[in-house]
Parts: sequence; structure tokens; C-alpha cells
Amino acid sequence: MHRTLTEHARCLYGDEYRSTPECGLEHREHHLVEELTFADADSILAMLRELCPNVVDGHLPVWFRNLAYRLVLLQRPDDPALLREAADSLWMHGPDWDGVATALRERAAALETGA
Repeated sequence: MHRTLTEHARCLYGDEYRSTPECGLEHREHHLVEELTFADADSILAMLRELCPNVVDGHLPVWFRNLAYRLVLLQRPDDPALLREAADSLWMHGPDWDGVATALRERAAALETGA
């Protein structure tokens, strides 16, 4: 068993900045998704920030990164900086999500102005 969500994701998807550890465990994507589903916001953010420290990098699949941000935002819906971070990630992955990214940015601005 992996000690952290980050370790589990690194073993399954690799890491652009560190070598993938030899852990000897069988890796199945659905096990990582289950772990992600019930992870707390701090664990998810630690994984995103360690494996994808810049918006344009990392080996996490786009769908997995989008799901991770969605789960974090469900836990922290009123965090303007996090809303913007999620929006930036969406903009980097194609125009399909531009409307959602714009809405996230607008929500962040509204939270900051108290609107």
C-alpha cells in the first residue's frame, strides 16, 4: 500500500521530475481513482502540486487532473485562489472547458468582492 495519494499517482502515471519508484505493488487505475475520491483537499493539492508544479507539465492524465480539481473545489468551494488554479488547469487542456474555466474565474472574483 502506498503511504500517500502522491506516491500512488507517481507509481501509476510516473513523474516528470523524479524517477518512478519500484514498489512491487500491482497498479490499477480504478484503485487510485477510489483513493482520490475519498481524499481530503490537502492530500489532493499535495499530489497536484508535486506531480504538476507548473500548469503545463506533469504526467497525470487530463481527465484525472480535472477530477482532482473538481473534488478539491467541492471541499473548498469558497477559495478564490483555488478556483483560479482550477480554471488555469482547464484552460491549458483545450477549448471544451473554457466556459467552465471562465465561470470559475468569475466566481473567484465575486467571492473577493463580496458580490
